[in-house]
Amino acid sequence: MFSGKKLTKTAAVVLSAALAGLFGTAKYYSARLPEVFTAQSAEELKIAEYPELSFGGAVPASGGQATVSLFGAIPVKTVSVREAEAPVLIVSGEPFGIKLLMDGVMVTELGNVTDKSGAQVCPAAEAGIEVGDVIKRVDGVSLTSNSELQSAINAKGGGSVELTVSRSGHDITTELVPVYSSASNSWKGGMWVRDSAAGIGTMTFINKDTGEFAGLGHPICDSDTGELVPICSGEAVPVEIERAKRGERGIPGELTGSFSYGGSYGVLNRNTACGVYGLLTADSLAELSSSGTEMVMAYRQEVETGAADIISTVAGGAPKRYSIEIESIDLSAPGDMRDMVIHITDPDLIEASGGIVQGMSGSPVIQNGRLVGAVTHVFVADPTRGYAVFAETMAEELTAGG
Repeated sequence: MFSGKKLTKTAAVVLSAALAGLFGTAKYYSARLPEVFTAQSAEELKIAEYPELSFGGAVPASGGQATVSLFGAIPVKTVSVREAEAPVLIVSGEPFGIKLLMDGVMVTELGNVTDKSGAQVCPAAEAGIEVGDVIKRVDGVSLTSNSELQSAINAKGGGSVELTVSRSGHDITTELVPVYSSASNSWKGGMWVRDSAAGIGTMTFINKDTGEFAGLGHPICDSDTGELVPICSGEAVPVEIERAKRGERGIPGELTGSFSYGGSYGVLNRNTACGVYGLLTADSLAELSSSGTEMVMAYRQEVETGAADIISTVAGGAPKRYSIEIESIDLSAPGDMRDMVIHITDPDLIEASGGIVQGMSGSPVIQNGRLVGAVTHVFVADPTRGYAVFAETMAEELTAGG
């Protein structure tokens, strides 16, 4: 038989283990919560995905610091709370063509040049130039094209040129001494550069009061370097989607179509980590506002796993709704474009495209009648699944840029 002392000791051990388990669970939740929440009413703040967490009466009516608790008893994390009315936006799903002229020229590859003696040299490498660098100025003059860089090099007749280079957000200056190439009868720097980019994306939402719009949900990056493309100028143009090349396991699909070079939706003025942003012309604002749908934006804590829809265009005509499932939500890292894992469940969309394909990035994600996010990436191993970014993140970037 157990003595009373042994029973007491056993109970204490069990209680200690239970408390350790609860506090371990609290750490689990803490790692998955953001540092800041925004809500229309701080007093009514709840996390849809974690109903077991509460803010209780600790949240000031006007916002401030608040403690999130597990089952109202175990502190999980102290967070900041902001109070703001959720914006009403025009939800689109319209495909658009992207035409960008870079702010400078991006180095995509380095290579040797054969000089007059037959030696192989790379002037760019000797000057400390690296793949992914953006050359913004040559001898103090701003660059917008490859031809301008080549003309400046040729004009020096073999003399050195001063290059201002942007790398990881910092400008550096270096001297490039070109080499004469008898093969091309010109002076060469030993590098290949790109000065423009083009593609197809999907418009996520429009601010009807300002004419600003957001799309894509992720940055436009150089196909060779993976670096974000800096914009000097850009244009969003109408595009006619002809068909969707089906995605298959290991092979991403894509939307194919043709740009309408006779028309323009407006300018693209920012390429950011969570999408591209621009300003519509007055006519385009009226046209796209009438074809879109007004919706209130959901804050990230209001999104929950379960049924939802996306709005996209996979073949001619107007954007359509397709059913999806939000399989998981990550509240902890706003702005990484992988806030949600989504699963395409609509048989019509799977039949037409195989799931998510290139060009669908920016397709709005709708849940409970509100805009909750935008499609960003496809899983190459399973085209019916992919990532989405919170609409709140895209809207914050729009406000920050304004």
